[in-house]
Amino acid sequence: MTRPLPKSKPNTWEFLRDPMIAPTGFREYDARWKYPDEINLPGMTALGLGLGTQMRKRGIAPVIAVGNDYRDYSLSIKNALIVGLIQAGIQVRDIGPALSPMAYFAQFHLDVPAVAMVTASHNPNGWTGVKMGFDRPLTHGPDEMAELRDIVLNGEGQPAPGGGYEFVHGVREAYLDDLVGDFRMSRKLRVVCATGNGTASAFAPELFERIGVEVIPSHNELDYTFPNYNPNPEAMEMLHDMAATVKATGADFALGFDGDGDRCGVVDDEGEEIFADKVGVIMARDLSRLYPGSTFVADVKSTGLFASDPELQKNGVKADYWKTGHSHMKRRVKEIGALAGFEKSGHYFLAEPVGRGYDCGMRVAVEICKLMDRNPDMSMSDLRKALPRTWSTPTMSPYAADTEKYDILDRLVQKLVAKAEAGDTIAGRPIKEVVTVNGARVILDNGSWGLVRASSNTPNLVVVCESSQSGDEMRAIFHDIDAVIRTEPGVGEYDQTI
Repeated sequence: MTRPLPKSKPNTWEFLRDPMIAPTGFREYDARWKYPDEINLPGMTALGLGLGTQMRKRGIAPVIAVGNDYRDYSLSIKNALIVGLIQAGIQVRDIGPALSPMAYFAQFHLDVPAVAMVTASHNPNGWTGVKMGFDRPLTHGPDEMAELRDIVLNGEGQPAPGGGYEFVHGVREAYLDDLVGDFRMSRKLRVVCATGNGTASAFAPELFERIGVEVIPSHNELDYTFPNYNPNPEAMEMLHDMAATVKATGADFALGFDGDGDRCGVVDDEGEEIFADKVGVIMARDLSRLYPGSTFVADVKSTGLFASDPELQKNGVKADYWKTGHSHMKRRVKEIGALAGFEKSGHYFLAEPVGRGYDCGMRVAVEICKLMDRNPDMSMSDLRKALPRTWSTPTMSPYAADTEKYDILDRLVQKLVAKAEAGDTIAGRPIKEVVTVNGARVILDNGSWGLVRASSNTPNLVVVCESSQSGDEMRAIFHDIDAVIRTEPGVGEYDQTI
């Protein structure tokens, strides 16, 4: 049984001395807290001691690569984490400011078994967290996170001798070299590079220029106050800004990256925002021509086209729908030997021989440019229009407290399963099945569907709907799913809606 460490308040003696960690920060596959409301610097040191103890407990060689994103407080948090790791007898290889995929790359480049990346990813300022892993290219899943939580909250971190520190220069340059390889564009491309003033600003423009892409800059100045918008290519605010820049400049398309660079969003030459799962189908079509018979993993939020697209079927593709979450998806891609995994949030997991299996927005950007190079007579909008037409909502996130959201979801899953068993309809159509691998994906008799699940990173539920018929049916599916959600008084308003 876990117990919270002492609760202290900022601007007190205890806050400077005693670890304070909210248990809710240990999520399915990330550790993430509001700072300093839910974790303090001694708490981050306790996390480092716990992570190092977990490494020793599992027989992991005591060496770890550690990086941090560009937020102004991330360096202090990383240093506090490093103190705990050194206390646990771990040799720390500090790679400095980084993208999350640069930290994952460092595991391979430096040949170290473990990684810890201090980042709040796409969350707004005021959040912090750590993405960590032992078995490259994997990151902690629920079992590893639960074990780490118990070690930390129960005060079971064990100091050990042998810890040390080294700052490693040149990892950023090696990462960019690895992304570029010997590829250069043979067709002219003008691409909007949208980084939202986040950490990717220090990588993406240079990467595009090195492969021969003309960069149209969009908020590429590093600024941890995020003066324009929070860098999150799943949010309509960022996508709309990217679309406006495409229309104003006549660019071939826009690529946008989140705060830690592990996700990529796409807007085409007509200013149409292509949701990441549809970009995944475009990429899967191209990759399956190069590697027929491939298996692709898609998360439960993603379009049904991975299973139904005639082009993918013609190329012998096998579709595997799996749990949402970068840790779940990485693990599934590795377990079943898939060529790639695609997540609607914009995480893409490109395995050998394309990538190394971890989610890297920069790698995806390069592969999209290669795709365009292999299709010199096609625009991005041509590739979008070549897909079978479906109508999808954005990813919508109504509020649900971290302490309540999983219980709420359990009840909603039961209610939706009960509707199916009772022969009820959604949007006037019979329910074919309810897939409950991750929340409830309610699939109708025509392949249209609606999903509700719990966010693993924020105090929210997640709702996505897709129709194979029309926008009206898409809205009707959302209306009927939302009517079930509204039976739970603990669910608040949506961050965005249709």
